[in-house]
Amino acid sequence: MPRAFLVVMDSVGIGGAPDADRFFNGDTPDTGANTLAHIAEACAQGRAEEGRSGPLHLPVLDGLGLGAAIRLASGSAAPGLEAEPKGRWGAATEVSPGKDTPSGHWELAGLPVPWDWHYFPDTVPAFPEPLMRRVAEIAGVEGTLANRHASGTAVIEAFGEEHLRAGWPICYTSADSVFQIAAHEEVFGLDRLLHLCETLAPDLHAMKVGRVIARPFVGTPETGFTRTTNRRDYAIAPPAPVLTDWVQSAGGRVYGVGKIGDIFSMTGIDEVRKGSDAVLMGHLSDLVAEAEDGSLTFANFVEFDSLYGHRRDISGYARALEWFDAEIGKLLPQLRAGDMLLLTADHGNDPSWVGTDHTRERVPVLIAGQGGGELGLIGFNDVAGLVARHLGVTPLD
Repeated sequence: MPRAFLVVMDSVGIGGAPDADRFFNGDTPDTGANTLAHIAEACAQGRAEEGRSGPLHLPVLDGLGLGAAIRLASGSAAPGLEAEPKGRWGAATEVSPGKDTPSGHWELAGLPVPWDWHYFPDTVPAFPEPLMRRVAEIAGVEGTLANRHASGTAVIEAFGEEHLRAGWPICYTSADSVFQIAAHEEVFGLDRLLHLCETLAPDLHAMKVGRVIARPFVGTPETGFTRTTNRRDYAIAPPAPVLTDWVQSAGGRVYGVGKIGDIFSMTGIDEVRKGSDAVLMGHLSDLVAEAEDGSLTFANFVEFDSLYGHRRDISGYARALEWFDAEIGKLLPQLRAGDMLLLTADHGNDPSWVGTDHTRERVPVLIAGQGGGELGLIGFNDVAGLVARHLGVTPLD
């Protein structure tokens, strides 16, 4: 029986979204954003030389059709990505009214988001007072800190010392539909932070806020603060069956690698494997070797987005792409006959763009193990259809 590996390269967009003018970073519309093409241009021009050098080098992804997908999606040529495709390739367009992680992943799994998410205003304070009282009540403290839009690393630098002194959780948001709580993993306590977020999540979900995110960190004011890998997302459960449910109901086992279990609230997931992207690549390699016939492995590699896209770090993003390309190159020979490895993304996050938010873009669809040929311009939800047909499972209503 066939197996499928659906791998999301978080934020690796390729430009060209037809509705990009409706999505913004600050006052600037996302029109013209192109994560991969702009990284490739910066590399070719010598503007991405930190920890790497020269043109962007992605021979494996480009050989599957990455450069061709960029040209199809946006009409832009990406320097160094000019290979003749050997895999099946195309570009996917999102219809969900958001450029965030849940919207992208739900639609890739066959379910466009059926509502408008709630977003908090970019004001200080950003959150309503009853919500802040609820946070303090659950945490057993007298108040909260921050209460604003902020970068996750900047907000712990600004409020970390006060948090250690007062014991109050740091609450912040972004342009996404999220409510994030940062707390010191040792002083406040990881279990206490997770309990706070899990208990609070239903209140936020009722407001159609997509995720409550626990953001633990460690360190001191003297040595600096660092976020840990023990992040946990408490997301709204999909309101209808998605690809993972389809596979499970047909008797297949579903593995979530990275934050997939969090994104789907464990809907249709049998087993989760977490860690840094380097650790996740090891998990993916193990599953290529071990996963059962008829199984789906659904993986998300988040560090393109979390470490480099939001921080507008072109060199770092390029390094991550080149590392990923080399690791996928090692993986491809391990695929069994009949396996499908489908590589895609959930949105863009152009590190050359203004602001710090995601960018509305089309995404690549690259398939190894299933011959070659152009898929053309497809929808995000068509990705679920490609995987379902490969596994011989039927979509559920």
